[in-house]
Amino acid sequence: MSLTQKSCASHAEGKLMKYTHQSSSTKTEMTFNVFVPKGADFQKLPCVYWLSGLTCTEDNFAVKSGGLKYAAQEGVVLVLPDTSPRGAKIEGEEESWDFGTGAGFYVNATEPKWKEHYNMYDYVTKELPKLIEANFPVIPGLKSVVGHSMGGHGALICAFKNPMEFKSVSAFSAICNPTKCPWGEKAFKGYLGSVEAGKEYDATELMKSKGPFDFKILLDVGTADTFGEAGDVNQLQSDVLDKVMKEKGQDFTSRKQKGYDHSYYFISTFIQDHIRFHALQLREAYRKMEQAAVSAGEFEKTQGKVITCKAAVAFAAKEPVKVIDVKVAPPKEGEVRVKVMANALCHTDVYTLSGQDPEGLFPSILGHEAGAIVESVGEGVESVKPGDHVVPCYTPQCNKPTCIFCMSPKTNLCPCIRSTQGKGVMPDGTSRFTDMDGKTIYHFMGCSTFSEYTVLAEISCAKINPAMPFEKAALFGCGVATGLGAVWNTTKVEPNSSVAVFGLGAVGLAVIQAAKIAGASRIIAVDLNKGKFQIAQDLGATDVVCPSDHEKPVNEVLVGMTKWGVDYTFDCTGSVKVMRQALESAHRGWGVSCVIGVAGAGQEIATRPFQLVTGRKWCGTAFGGWKSRSQVPMLVEKNLNGELPVDHYITHQFKGVENVSKAIDALHGGDCLRAVVTYF
Repeated sequence: MSLTQKSCASHAEGKLMKYTHQSSSTKTEMTFNVFVPKGADFQKLPCVYWLSGLTCTEDNFAVKSGGLKYAAQEGVVLVLPDTSPRGAKIEGEEESWDFGTGAGFYVNATEPKWKEHYNMYDYVTKELPKLIEANFPVIPGLKSVVGHSMGGHGALICAFKNPMEFKSVSAFSAICNPTKCPWGEKAFKGYLGSVEAGKEYDATELMKSKGPFDFKILLDVGTADTFGEAGDVNQLQSDVLDKVMKEKGQDFTSRKQKGYDHSYYFISTFIQDHIRFHALQLREAYRKMEQAAVSAGEFEKTQGKVITCKAAVAFAAKEPVKVIDVKVAPPKEGEVRVKVMANALCHTDVYTLSGQDPEGLFPSILGHEAGAIVESVGEGVESVKPGDHVVPCYTPQCNKPTCIFCMSPKTNLCPCIRSTQGKGVMPDGTSRFTDMDGKTIYHFMGCSTFSEYTVLAEISCAKINPAMPFEKAALFGCGVATGLGAVWNTTKVEPNSSVAVFGLGAVGLAVIQAAKIAGASRIIAVDLNKGKFQIAQDLGATDVVCPSDHEKPVNEVLVGMTKWGVDYTFDCTGSVKVMRQALESAHRGWGVSCVIGVAGAGQEIATRPFQLVTGRKWCGTAFGGWKSRSQVPMLVEKNLNGELPVDHYITHQFKGVENVSKAIDALHGGDCLRAVVTYF
């Protein structure tokens, strides 16, 4: 079936497109909008269908709800169909606002006058999903539905009549018991011949006869809605459905939103909740699909065998990585082999490739920020199993009672495998990587995620909630987590304190984000690139300083701005000169300066002892002080709960290991925070 694109507009990190097509269900030309986030350029995404209410078109939600940006953040495609056929030329279809054009009621009409064209139920449950899955980057079978008013009725009955097709359903101001309200009675008599026939399309009746359903339901209704209990005629009957769902044991949440009416002001206030609700359910459904694939034997054929895959290999310092086929041996005792799903580029990878890293070994497979799936485990591994989702962590956590570092709340620096990890090998002293000629390729930071498959120590695997998208999970493998932890763990920034951040890459911005959450009252962002100031301010910076705008050293500028200096300063540059400036910007008597950036080989920091004698403290942090296996999962949960957004760090995306070089180039470009490469 051919589609005709009528328009395309960039919006909210995605594209909103309008299409028309000849419908087999309605025998008319139908129009729909589809919003596709930019993430769909690199992988297929789950899909949420929005069904609009009486008199609406495919445009109302797109224009009024504010929901597109939340769909982009959550990584879901939105499909926005019209509410009825148009131009069917049926006598009387334009006479009423609550019947006919703009009021298809999501039924299949049986009355002769209407049955040829008014089949919106088949359109939204059968024809349109097939069209979407055939023409857009969506995961087949992974969809949810939400609607408003008549569309809320439509969402509920579409899900209730097709419980295996939709993974969740939600509604605003839904017509919940249409056989018992004037809107429904009019629609059912007109389209179906009787109100009794409408029971097939009544959410309350369907819940009585077919419920409970194996999905979650979210319902919102305003207490000031004059079409509900606040009006003369209760068209919505939400309490009736609530009562039946409770009796049936249905998993549902029904919220009465005080003071809200029936309008899009109501929808726009709570649409983020609904999109996040569906995103979480869809991710959980996707996890189950993946587990089913694992159970069906996806990884069985590779268990205990060498895997040949592609990897971007660094053969020498200052040379581009080369994508070649490599062999990845099975995991040995205490080891885990993983399938890398997404990898984020970190400046540490580039730092090693530049030749500045004193521990840099070649040839090696770089990469250490990733989201992955466990493919197989070695002998004695108990904390993860095939199919589990993990974040590889360069800072391990053995958690043995005999490890004074793991047992201490003061540090996360477990030394259990440090000596072999620094030599580019696994704990037994050998590598799991070889080229096709059998020559050894070294590991990197215990991770080596520039490969489609890699082998990790079990104690380097943080098992995470599978609802977390891999590209976001990768961010918690190093840089973003480090910036957050520098504030919350290492320095423990207090409310109402002042903070200065030197260097506004992903780490520096994470420091700003964390400081804002911690309650810092003044946050000064320092960078030579003024193009980064806007996002710094969006995340919480109250002041921005470009050192080149001032004749004085920047530390003197900051002391002048604050009289005695800044309570907490953070170097996120790796420059020893800036490290000194950060310290000397710290508050006399109690200022703390934290070194996060990694300096080049052989470089040393310096300051006058008087700076320390007068109360300043100099400290550093590795991985933000997080104990990897126990605390990275907590960061993931904060993101899933909406407490810790990280989407803004992903500025560039690429598909396939062969594009790792493009991601490296992007990281050098100056406008890149994190370039994420998805592999599968």
